[in-house]
Amino acid sequence: MSYIHLITGGERSGKSTFAEETALSLSPRPLYVATARIWDDEFARRVERHQERRTEHWDNLEEETQLSRHDFTGRVVLIDCVTLWATNFFFDLESDVEHALEALKEEFDRLVQQDAHFIFVTNEIGMGGVSEHKLQRQFTELQGWINQYIAQRADRLSLMVCGIPMEVK
Repeated sequence: MSYIHLITGGERSGKSTFAEETALSLSPRPLYVATARIWDDEFARRVERHQERRTEHWDNLEEETQLSRHDFTGRVVLIDCVTLWATNFFFDLESDVEHALEALKEEFDRLVQQDAHFIFVTNEIGMGGVSEHKLQRQFTELQGWINQYIAQRADRLSLMVCGIPMEVK
């Protein structure tokens, strides 16, 4: 049976660091699943900073969408992050929110059927103002709905505020 820990919060709230510390406390060799696509040079540097934080104690896997095709049985698996994972579905499915949400839910459900300890990192992008751009508003909706979906199934939910985890569930 899977165990699901969702870690959420705003940008630069300490989510990834907390998730990495949690994973290392549970396993001497957790698996880091990176869902990012490299969009530009600035984002490439951001990914490099994340990679530099991880020591030789980590196994690493890059997977943009189909996480369930990998066998994670018996592992502690850190998925960083749901926001980038959702972005990949959103753009691959031509910004169709309903189609992307269904695809994400189906993939999530297949993934968590595995007997593993999953730690998902996500962003609370809807806590700010409403964007004037339709595409951003659509993605914010997708992000909020997939966050709710995962949170409802999570065994544990942590909200990061200024680097401090607040246990919600």
